[in-house]
Amino acid sequence: MEPEIKMKCVVVGDGAVGKTCLLTSFCENTFPEDYVPTIFDNTTVDVRVDNKDVTLGLWDTAGQEDYDRLRPLSYPGADVFLLCYAINNRASADNIKAKLVAKGEGEKIAKSIKAIKYIECSALTQENLQEVFDEVVRANLHRPVRKRAKKTCRFI
Repeated sequence: MEPEIKMKCVVVGDGAVGKTCLLTSFCENTFPEDYVPTIFDNTTVDVRVDNKDVTLGLWDTAGQEDYDRLRPLSYPGADVFLLCYAINNRASADNIKAKLVAKGEGEKIAKSIKAIKYIECSALTQENLQEVFDEVVRANLHRPVRKRAKKTCRFI
């Protein structure tokens, strides 16, 4: 039986910060050996969070500036945006706030952009990896009900 709840999560951040590695590590339980820049890719994974079955659509976007005009084509219909940066690359963290490092500083950035959660994880060791995607689902599952038909999205 296919889950009734479907969500779209768009993963954004600078090139080479580990967006594709994060998704591959989560979905396939492996870590890619070689760096191959992504232009655009998407996949779905069925997850169970808080006793709810969810089909989570994961949209991997290009981080290179050459694709700045193409990237927004993946945004329509997004329920959640997962903002990624490399903790060993300050510019990638600065760019999260510009386009959109220490843990305390990451928490400050998250607060300043009104992200609902800040979680550091490692695609390589899978530390906190499951927690990241559980929170992606929770961000949408526990979204306040609005009276208007206006669609909103969440940032993690």
